[in-house]
Formats: sequence, C-alpha cells, structure tokens
Amino acid sequence: MHTSAKELIQQLNQMGEATRIEAKLGSESGKSILETVCAYANEPNQDGGYILLGVTKEDNTLFPFYKAVGVENPEKIKDDLSSQCASTFSAVIRPQISEEMVDGKCILKILIPEAQATEKPVYFQKTGLPKGAYRRIGASDVKCTDEDLQLLFGNRSHKSFDQQIVEDATLEDIDANIILLYRQLREQASKTAEELSWTDEELLQSLHCTAKNAKTGEISPTVAGVLLFGKQTSLRRLFPMLRVDYIRVPGTTWVSDPENRFTTIEMRDSLLRLLMRAEAAILDDLPKAFSLPEDQLQRKDLPVVPSRVIREALVNALMHRSYKDQQPIQIIRYTNRLELRNPGYSLASEDRLGEPGSYPRNPFIAAVFHDLNLAEKKGSGIRTMMKLMETHGLTPPAFRSDRITNTFSAQLLFHHFLSEDDIKWLAQFNKLRLNDAQKKSLIFIRETGAIDNSTYRTLNKVETLEASQHLKDLRKKELIIQEPKGSATYYTLSNSINSTQPDKNSTQLKGNSTQLDIPKKISILISRLSRKPKLEKTRDVVITLCKWKELSADEIASILGKRDKKRLVRTIINPLIDSGILEPTIPESPTHPYQKYRTKKIR
Repeated sequence: MHTSAKELIQQLNQMGEATRIEAKLGSESGKSILETVCAYANEPNQDGGYILLGVTKEDNTLFPFYKAVGVENPEKIKDDLSSQCASTFSAVIRPQISEEMVDGKCILKILIPEAQATEKPVYFQKTGLPKGAYRRIGASDVKCTDEDLQLLFGNRSHKSFDQQIVEDATLEDIDANIILLYRQLREQASKTAEELSWTDEELLQSLHCTAKNAKTGEISPTVAGVLLFGKQTSLRRLFPMLRVDYIRVPGTTWVSDPENRFTTIEMRDSLLRLLMRAEAAILDDLPKAFSLPEDQLQRKDLPVVPSRVIREALVNALMHRSYKDQQPIQIIRYTNRLELRNPGYSLASEDRLGEPGSYPRNPFIAAVFHDLNLAEKKGSGIRTMMKLMETHGLTPPAFRSDRITNTFSAQLLFHHFLSEDDIKWLAQFNKLRLNDAQKKSLIFIRETGAIDNSTYRTLNKVETLEASQHLKDLRKKELIIQEPKGSATYYTLSNSINSTQPDKNSTQLKGNSTQLDIPKKISILISRLSRKPKLEKTRDVVITLCKWKELSADEIASILGKRDKKRLVRTIINPLIDSGILEPTIPESPTHPYQKYRTKKIR
C-alpha cells in the first residue's frame, strides 16, 4: 500500500512520534540518518521504516507539530545516501527514495527495507560489532548490546549465554535428584518422550546442559546445566545472586525501611524447584476470592489473580531474565497489585509484547520449560496472561521494559473494572465526554501511577494511532501529563485531578495547585509564602508537606504554584534527600514514574 509523504506527516502529528516514521531536516546525508537506516534494517518483523527529509518539528506548542520545510539539492542527497547505503554497512541496503511536494516544499520520502535474516546484524563496517549496530526501539535508534546481537544472529554462530561452559564447574556440581525430577515432569507431559530412555549423560548433552570444554577436553556443565540441575552449594558458589525475593509491602508504594516496613522471603534453588517454591509462596499469600460453583455445597477460595497467570509471569521471569547480571528476581506484593521485576530488558520491543513470535534470551532454558509444559507455547505466554486476566474481569497485566536500567517488570492488579468507587470517582469528568477507553486508562493511572501507549493499547484493544489520539485528547483536557519524551514516554495524572475522596477536615486547594485535600494548618503555611520566597522557607514547607503525605515532585510543584519542577527537584528536594531529611519511596530508581517523597521519621 502506497503511503504519501503528506500522509506520513499527518500520522506523526496525530501520534506525536512513531516507530516506523522518522522526520529529519536533512540538509545532507549525515551520521544520524545512517543510524536510522541501520536501525530500520535490523529491527525484526517491523518491515523497515520511513525517513522523511525536509521536515521539521516545532516544540514550542502544547503538542509537537511537524511541518514541511523542504530540502535543497535533493538529487545530491539522493545520490549520496544511495552510495552510503551501498558501501557503509556490512550488507548492501537499497533504499527506495522518491521526491514529493508537500505544501509547495520538496520532501524526500525514503523507505528502508528490513534486511534479510542472513544479513543481520547490519552494522557500520568501520565501527564493527557490537557498537556499530543499531535497533529501532520505539521512536529511537539505540546501539545493540550483546544480547541484541544474539537475537539478530538467530541460530547462526552466535552462542547464547546459557549455552556457554561454566569454567569453574564440573559434573560433580549436577544434582541427580533434579535430573530425576525432570524425568518425572517430562513423563507427565509426554509418556512416550524418547529422552526418557536415555542415560543421564545423554539427556544432559541433548538438552545442551553439558558440552565439551575446549580448554580441558572434558565434558563440563553449561550455564543452562548449572541453573537447571545444579546442587544448591554449587549454585551459591557459581551464581551467588540466583535468588527470588518475595517482598510484602504494606500500602501501594515502595519503602526504604526494611526493618520495620516490610518482610522478605529469600528463595535459592535450581530453576525447576525455584519456580515451584515461588509459585507456592505467592499463592499462599495472595488475597482469596470466594466462589461457590453451581450444584456444589462447599465453597472454594480462589486467588484473586488466576494461578495460571502467576505461573506464566514467574516462568517468563526465569526464562527471559539476564543471568549475566548478578541480581535477584523481585516479587513485590503491594496491597493492590503484584509486581515481578527481573534483570534483563525485553529483547522484543514493548510494542510487540503479546504478539506471536518469541525472542528467547536463554533458548535452552526456555526449551526445558516448554518441554515440561511449565510454559505456554513459544511467544504465547504474555497473550495467555492478558486473556486470562480479561476473562476474570481483572485489569490486563502491564509490562515495562527499560534498556537503561536493564530491567523488565510485569504488574498484576487485583482490581476489577468498574467498581462502585471507580464510578463515583469518574463522575468528576462527566462534562468532558470521555470514551470508555479513556475512563479505563484514568482508573489504571489512579491505581498504578502511570500508563504508556503500549499499556493503553493492551488495556483497551486499540491500535497505536487510536491510542495516541485518545492520550492526546486527555492531555488537551488537562487530565494527564506527558513525562520524558522518546522511547520512554509515559503519562501520569494531572495535578488538577482529585484522586481521592474529599476530607471534611481538610482544605482543597485550587487554581495553580493540586486538588489534594491539604490540612488547613499546612494551607496557612503555604499561603504565607511570598511570590519569591527564600529557599529556607520553601524547604520548611516541603518538609511539612512530605511529613503529612507521600508526594510526587509534580504534586509538590503544583501545591507550591511552581512551574519548574526540575528546578524544585534540583534546589530543594535533592538537597533534602542528601541531608537525610527526605527519602524517595523508590530509592533504587530515582526517576521512576511512580516516585514520591516523604519526610524521614526522627528517632
């Protein structure tokens, strides 16, 4: 289907940013353009992408606006780009370049095709691998990591980490009891499986859990072998942070006082046993829902989140986590949700989570889970979780992949749409004529603190363009705020929204400040601040506010009538944290979208 340059610009203006469309001023064919070419050629199953040259973005409006400004010497740019695409990279890229007139300006529309699987990874020849290869993540071009290269190489001569020999391990580190457990589980999955008749040595070799050590000439365990079948003492020695931490947090935000504020269960074991132990710990602790099936006299207490969803979330974390990173998997049980955090960003972009296809970081570990029917068919686990949560009337799971912190998280809400409390809360927006999808998203943000385009699409089963239009409309109505732009863009509730029910003993501030129900004594302190108060006085008010309630930087800025949130964080909040007076609710992630601050208790 032919898409004109004018239509592509219109799509950018509707969505704000796009994975398959990149607009550049493009006075010449430079490094930035070539990085985008490389990223489009590499990104799996995206079918390439468009580059528009002669288009500029104006940021001095509420919403970024793209417009045609044209290019000079289009013939020279076309010749230069075609020549560079043929000689700069490890594979020849053949862009389809056309000139089109938009608003009387000459625009170059360039379609970059996706490279063949055998040509990937495409990279800058002078730079080499891994730094010379790029992927398209969201609306950004990012340098490939070793794990990205594993994905792009596929099965061609690039060993995955779980296939590598563990140098300090021997066959003495393998636990025969876990091999027996594997055989029992495999027989349950398939009684006629041929590997059941093999010896232990043959079985381990067939599963890529052992291999010949090139240095010693002996058969040694691989990473997969130790993680799946290793003795506990060996795991502690070779992978000291192979652990699952189950953390129970009272309330809905992270706390930094483990002695008094939450309890933690640490679990260490081989992966098959670890899955079973973690699943049992979660199901034992989750709230239960009462059920009385038809024609039965005895009640059933079922976990508020389906047990199969719990299993899939755990398997996903164990199969796809990065075992290079010496960090545990965290399962955090808040009062309103369950969060599973594992080291290792998703090799599939967030836009494709839940779509058919699998991008395994640890293919041999994943194969064992699949063979034992502990995991869904390849690439269908996340879709199964979404479907089951919807069937049970629960909010769809939310997923967040962060390449900067190298983490992946799954969030499972215990929340049913639409409760009586939700309907009462939504009443404040009756005059704004919101559609059902927008109402759902506001409730989701109220419960979790933030939403992104990917989660909006999953929640409401809409396409990217429709999700972007809905979110843009919510911004126009000043109901949500867009946080950091680019591939990590997300949205939080506007400071003008009251997320709680009014309190008779409080004052609801309006105008420039948020509609939080602030106690009258604090309201008086705020009213006494001059238009340009001294830092000391402002700090005193911030300390008092955060002693009353955990507040985000946006909320504090709005209450104080300050537009420059970054300056508030730099000059007041951060110094108070450094001096030990304030503390963040999520200390391990200072820029977390749900970050809030509270005043420390003085003992």
